[in-house]
Amino acid sequence: MAYFKVESLVKYFGGLAAVNGVSFEVAKGEIFGLIGPNGSGKTTTFNMISGYHRPTSGRVIFKGREIHHLKTYKICKLGIGRTFQVVKPLGRMSVLDNVIAAAFSRVNTMAEARELAQKSIEFCGLSHVRDVLAKSLPIAGRKRLEITRAMATQPELLLLDETAAGLNPTELIEAIDLIKKIRDNGTTIVIIEHIMHVIMTISDRIHAINFGQTIAEGTPVEVARNQAVIEAYLGTDYA
Repeated sequence: MAYFKVESLVKYFGGLAAVNGVSFEVAKGEIFGLIGPNGSGKTTTFNMISGYHRPTSGRVIFKGREIHHLKTYKICKLGIGRTFQVVKPLGRMSVLDNVIAAAFSRVNTMAEARELAQKSIEFCGLSHVRDVLAKSLPIAGRKRLEITRAMATQPELLLLDETAAGLNPTELIEAIDLIKKIRDNGTTIVIIEHIMHVIMTISDRIHAINFGQTIAEGTPVEVARNQAVIEAYLGTDYA
């Protein structure tokens, strides 16, 4: 039994098929990359996995259970967390309070939420700014806060949507280290990323889509050499 899989996912918006028959499986403990041009259906796939959108057809299965019909908060409680491409922290609240708010998806008391938030902040390396207002953080800090909030939901499977976008080279290295640390701590990861250095460095396998359909899947080397991926996404300069 696959740890996590999507089967023939389809999502129509009016007459437009944003996702059209995408299927893949993710093994427990894996970092699985999802790539494709802008508008190819990557975030829509994440939205169907996390319950933000209902699939037009197809299935999402987590640890043998169909979850595509469940509400978002129930999917979160089952152990699937996510970040968003556009980070929107609670700007007038501190970093700690932002993470406490996320922790309440798992616990019921303020004491429990504070303890869980503090552990998540320490794990993700934000202890030095825990009392800073979220709106005061630079983009790298906001991206890391987004991951920290997701980690406070105690995910077994974490969906990361372009967490490296907008970072400088030093920050990219730090982001890669954090993602690897999360995986080494026992969390399975599915990641959308446009920065090839990041996705090729950290992924065990990569699934490429274009116009809502699968065009390739394999190791980073296999996908990078795939002609359909080169033509649709990487470009001949990359090849």
